[in-house]
Amino acid sequence: MSDHKTLWENALVDIEIEVSRANFGTWFRNTRIVKDEDGVIFLGVPNAFVKDWLFKKYHKSILRSLRQLMPEIRAVEYTISKNEKPENINLPSTAPAISPQMDLAEMYTNREDNLNPKYVFDSFIVGPFNELAHAATQAVVKKLGQIYNPLFIYGGTGLGKTHLIQSVGNYVKKNNPGKKIFYVTSEQFTVDYVSSMQHNRINTFKEKYRKYDILIMDDVQFFAKKEKTQEELFHLFNHLHDNNKQIIFSSDKAPKYIPDLEERLRSRFEGGMIVDVSKPDYESRLAILNNKIHQNQLTLAPESLEYIAEVIQDNIRELEGCLNTVICQSQLKNRPLSLSEIKTLIKNNVKPKKMVSVKDVADIVANFYHINEKNLYEKTRKKEVVKPRQVIMYLLREDFNTSYPYIGQKLGGRDHTTVIHAYEKIKKDITNNEPLAQEIEQIRNLILQG
Repeated sequence: MSDHKTLWENALVDIEIEVSRANFGTWFRNTRIVKDEDGVIFLGVPNAFVKDWLFKKYHKSILRSLRQLMPEIRAVEYTISKNEKPENINLPSTAPAISPQMDLAEMYTNREDNLNPKYVFDSFIVGPFNELAHAATQAVVKKLGQIYNPLFIYGGTGLGKTHLIQSVGNYVKKNNPGKKIFYVTSEQFTVDYVSSMQHNRINTFKEKYRKYDILIMDDVQFFAKKEKTQEELFHLFNHLHDNNKQIIFSSDKAPKYIPDLEERLRSRFEGGMIVDVSKPDYESRLAILNNKIHQNQLTLAPESLEYIAEVIQDNIRELEGCLNTVICQSQLKNRPLSLSEIKTLIKNNVKPKKMVSVKDVADIVANFYHINEKNLYEKTRKKEVVKPRQVIMYLLREDFNTSYPYIGQKLGGRDHTTVIHAYEKIKKDITNNEPLAQEIEQIRNLILQG
């Protein structure tokens, strides 16, 4: 195991999928493989607290991820080890493809603005699934604070939202060096706010965030139920907006579907431009893979890339993670992998799709439309029930290929012709009803997230 760095970076790609962004950044930052002896990996960690936490909470995930890359690994030990270069290592939501030619600087965030230099427009693949969001960011960088302010981008996990919004920051940083820019996640903002309250430094907190010309805030759905933090964000928003400072938000759902969000803050989110990023189509997935290969001066047979693009459909993070795994295995074996080897590797490493029942879908749709799930099964024609029920029927048929009779049976014993009518109606309506199309995409994301 000569390349410890490559091995650990690829293991982190897999670990990140099942760990929240906040926990991932907290517990896996400044970790590295120190050495390996007789199948035992010695993982260097910054202190005893991290050592104990990784062993108690993430040991199984760490061992499994390493074994998927190197089956001969039999154990993991944790040792306190200070990195030779203690810079703030960024653990990105879309991990870069690993290459001997890769610039190590790409793995670090800038401490002053919190931006990762690898997130730029030049490496962002534009396709039908994200072209509107991309166009909105292009308009924003040309007229900061004057158009689409705030800009609110939403979509499911791993679809490139962080890449896109940070690209705005890096573009402005390069072309307008006098502008003060800051990227922050909702978790970081909340921690910063709580800390300022505990240490009686709230004025310092306010001064810090009000000085920026561009504030980029990621994952704002996590502000749900955080009333005090929402209030502080509301006042910050007003200050920046009133002074024509550009504000950019991202979320996994549209503002009106973020639960437990103060109405006045929701209205601020909705006061500018709202655009969504959906799941990438096959051509876009293939373009993303080809770009990653070209970007890092690597080679992979076209049929291998086509197979990965065909099999991995849900999000870009998983797509690139799969590519990284293939590249790592190829480098460790010192030869290109055959297509059959890649198929086996993907089969063994990609997590199976979660089985979804009719009740799972009904429960998610009921919560989405704020109705009681039991009403969906009743013989009622109330408008507030009929639409969600038809949406359930459409999704079960369209996304899961469930038979019409089975859907009807599970949703209150209805005739299959009723299900057919519901399916055809929703299918027709979404072609000319953009709000409905967005609602269904949001529900799909919720189903995907479980």
